[in-house]
Amino acid sequence: MANTSKPAFIRQESWRYKRVKPAWRRARGVTSKMRKEESGWPAKVKVGYGTAAATRGLHPRGLQERRIHGLSELEGLDPKIHIIRISARVGERKKLTLLDELRHRNFHIANPGKKEEKPVTTDEPTTEEAPGSEEAKIPSTSRETEETMEESAEPETMEESSKDEANEEEEDK
Repeated sequence: MANTSKPAFIRQESWRYKRVKPAWRRARGVTSKMRKEESGWPAKVKVGYGTAAATRGLHPRGLQERRIHGLSELEGLDPKIHIIRISARVGERKKLTLLDELRHRNFHIANPGKKEEKPVTTDEPTTEEAPGSEEAKIPSTSRETEETMEESAEPETMEESSKDEANEEEEDK
């Protein structure tokens, strides 16, 4: 589709000075080597680097991009020709209704967003276990078993804890 052999058109001396940004500006100096197109200097922007007229201005998928703000703007658009970009000024409630309608009509959506692609569920996913499976009997990690052993080793009442402290003091002596 697009010509990928285009050079990176950068501004003259942008690699040398921080104050000169790389955004393209035409070289105008009388002695400018870039204006004179000397070898070893970056290429200038010319007509010959243009893309084909058939693909100029198209989305990378090869479709015409249209920005919409509401459902009324979908009239006359074809899902085989157009790709839809929802305006950033559209609120979340209206955007959700637009997304549902666009998916119903099989339009490609350029900016669907992350929330709409993967709906958030409040319930935790459940895994069904076959009866008698060995995986259900084995604890998931050894860390969990260590934590349970540490908890059971601790005394549950104040009396038991004072006895343990007295035993430790006798052992130290």
